[in-house]
Amino acid sequence: MEPNPPSEAAREAGAPSAVVVAGEEQTRVLFRGLLRLNGMRIVGEADGAAPAVEIVRQQRPDLLVADSVLAQGTVEEIIREGRRARPSLRVVLITPSSRPAVALAQDASADAVLVRPFRIREFTEALAPPIVA
Repeated sequence: MEPNPPSEAAREAGAPSAVVVAGEEQTRVLFRGLLRLNGMRIVGEADGAAPAVEIVRQQRPDLLVADSVLAQGTVEEIIREGRRARPSLRVVLITPSSRPAVALAQDASADAVLVRPFRIREFTEALAPPIVA
């Protein structure tokens, strides 16, 4: 998948940047919309680990929002490699089940974990502390 070039308005405004990773297109669409509602610019999206890591290396985003269900690879791989390229990368991990969520978050070193279904308010709170460009 290709990085999304930021709009001129978002670049000029200095909006924080984000990469969206999820195995399903409809999930990526949801995450993009929620991030834009929170004033973020989307600099790329991917359905699996390898393309996500490449986008993080190229775009150096402030935030990574990743679903735990990917087409290939693991969230842990994305976080580990992404933070090598961008140590300050903040990660919000979204998982479909609550039981393994805590263990997955600890293994992956996610900054925040949301269990689906979640409320928009919960998503917004997971972005805190506010990301400053």
